Amino acid sequence: MNGTLSLIELAGHVGLLLWGTHMVGTGVQRGFGTVLRRWLGRNLGRRFRAFLTGLAVTALLQSSTATGLLATSFTATGVIALAPALAVMLGANVGTALLTQVLFFNLALVGPPLVLVGVLVFRWAGGGRAKNIGRIGIGLGLMLMALAGLVRTLGPLEGIPLLRSVMGALAGDPILGALVAAALTWACHSSIAIVLLVATFAATHVVDPTAALALVLGANLGGALPALVDASTPAARRLPLGNLLVRTVGVVLALPFLPAITRALELAAPAPGRLVVNFHLAFNLALAAVFLGSVRGLAALLTRWLPDPPAPADPGRPVYLDVAALDSATVALANAARETLRMADMVETMLRDALEVLQHNDRTRAEAVAAQNRCVDQLGSAIRRYLADVGGEQTLDHQREGARGQDILSAVINLEHVADIVANSLVEFAVRSVKRGRALTVEEIETVAAMHAELLESLRLALAVFLQAEPRDAKRLAARKGQFREFEATATALSVRLLRNAAAASRDTDTDAVEPMVEESGLFLRTVRDLRRIHSHLASFAYPILHRPRIRGRRATARGVAEAGAVNPPAAPQPIGPPKSTSRTASLEEDDLG
Repeated sequence: MNGTLSLIELAGHVGLLLWGTHMVGTGVQRGFGTVLRRWLGRNLGRRFRAFLTGLAVTALLQSSTATGLLATSFTATGVIALAPALAVMLGANVGTALLTQVLFFNLALVGPPLVLVGVLVFRWAGGGRAKNIGRIGIGLGLMLMALAGLVRTLGPLEGIPLLRSVMGALAGDPILGALVAAALTWACHSSIAIVLLVATFAATHVVDPTAALALVLGANLGGALPALVDASTPAARRLPLGNLLVRTVGVVLALPFLPAITRALELAAPAPGRLVVNFHLAFNLALAAVFLGSVRGLAALLTRWLPDPPAPADPGRPVYLDVAALDSATVALANAARETLRMADMVETMLRDALEVLQHNDRTRAEAVAAQNRCVDQLGSAIRRYLADVGGEQTLDHQREGARGQDILSAVINLEHVADIVANSLVEFAVRSVKRGRALTVEEIETVAAMHAELLESLRLALAVFLQAEPRDAKRLAARKGQFREFEATATALSVRLLRNAAAASRDTDTDAVEPMVEESGLFLRTVRDLRRIHSHLASFAYPILHRPRIRGRRATARGVAEAGAVNPPAAPQPIGPPKSTSRTASLEEDDLG
């Protein structure tokens, strides 16, 4: 009975270790995910710098899997090359090994105070980042307490026959031991936790040192599997596959020499537990030394094995919405923003085709506009579903990710409205009018072309606001509405003048020229109205920025608030979806210890 209770206690300590590791990674990603992603993106130009960046980011995230996900998002979207991303993963592997070195020191007395301080900071801190610092402290304390509990629990278990028979079987077959450890690491998604567990087994003499090294090799192998399994596109699979190949080569070369490696390491550190973590670090340093100089060749090989797929026949299929990125809200939102820009490109093409329909009665362009409208609707639905999955997989940070998700949803909805106006009102009505023999006059075409050119300029400005969120650009975009009001007034005056001229000509020639001009005037005024409606939706890109005070550090600049108040537009419609960042939702997210 005592053995059974000890095994239950052992399982509890293992679960506590895994949960502590999860809390540290979650706290770092929520509190500092945006900063780390930008820093990672700026330091991937050279191999050695990328290696050091991967090491540092992994030391903060407590997970080489999370670092690999960030690097994979850059390579999958073409922001960086595959070679520096492979260097990042080599650095990430060394970073996890250094973490195991630090965590394996006897820091049991530090664990409870860390948990206490973390709880106090989490409960009483006002800002989201401070709460996440408290979350990180709680996670580190739980990890240290779990390791201390494992040491205490494993001592009496050393003599249990069942445990000895299992460990004896693993010691007699290093390949089986490596495969078992790889499966456990893949299931736990944490090589740090498994290596620390193996080191604790070795320190309490539950497993002999040579078998422990085989388990460490398996943990290194299993740590590369989650990212590869979750990748959904060939471009996203290249980096985790390269990481797995590097580790596999290392495992295959090291397995036959484990007894000799054990004897060599015992000369430096005879303690079995320390020997295990030293081997973990030496193994990853050796892989980095061997493969860091050949990452370009490995990248070329992976690109040949996993070439880019041909462009989808259906342009409405999303390209950048990688499901594997859902574990990181920052990366997933960046993917959604890229897909939104692709959607905006389609809307711009529709606007250009619409002008051709109005000027030259191009039926082929009219059909193309209708097809592109269907593609825009498909992309909008895909982006909304993707953002809903982001809110389900990874809680959105109130001040950053939540606001960004809201901006993306608003942009998607406005772009869908623009596409619907172009396809279902502007182009469709123009085609029907031309079929009845009605067309715009030269002066009306010139007015429409001038409005169309300004509309494309507003679209480009709206996308700049969407990407950079600058209040100055947002104010310029909102102010352009006045220009379109002037266009509408000018168009109305032109229409009235043409009607008067037609009435005068009808009286002079004794013919009915007014009725055709009335119908042409209706087409012209409806076209002008539709163009102004389109601009109203584009101007809506500015309103979230103008109503959001600009934050620098901890203080909002008075200038940003004044600029936001200088324009008084109607309230923008709130997009529907989980990532709404209301105060109540934000409070629930920050109070979540997960």
